[in-house]
Amino acid sequence: MTSTVTVAVTTDRLDPAAHEAAVADHRAGAVVSFEGVVRDHDHGRAVVSLEYEGHPSAAEVLREVAAEIATDPEVYAVAVSHRIGPLAIGDVALVAAVSTAHRAAAFAACARLVDEVKARLPIWKRQVFADGTEEWVNCP
Repeated sequence: MTSTVTVAVTTDRLDPAAHEAAVADHRAGAVVSFEGVVRDHDHGRAVVSLEYEGHPSAAEVLREVAAEIATDPEVYAVAVSHRIGPLAIGDVALVAAVSTAHRAAAFAACARLVDEVKARLPIWKRQVFADGTEEWVNCP
């Protein structure tokens, strides 16, 4: 049976429960999800605002990453979304969810999904610090 894949790159708020529902499967004994949340610090510096900017290919790259994870025969479904635009401290920037028959496979698949998204997704983060300086992260 083919795995279900759900992806989005959006300016809308992300709904972790909707991602978990998207991977629901009657064969699944495990659903693992991850929320990447905007924190108020980075490397010991206070962050006051943050913005994500995405390349036009971001949705396609996200789809490719999710599809690769879904090729694992233990994975029943994958849902992953990344938010772009201005985000506040505490907002969810990334949600990933997977379902499998067993917990170990679900944890491993979700970790691979998040790691691959972080490594390959052409989305850049602009952080503004309390001292007024800023930096772009993951931007050549």
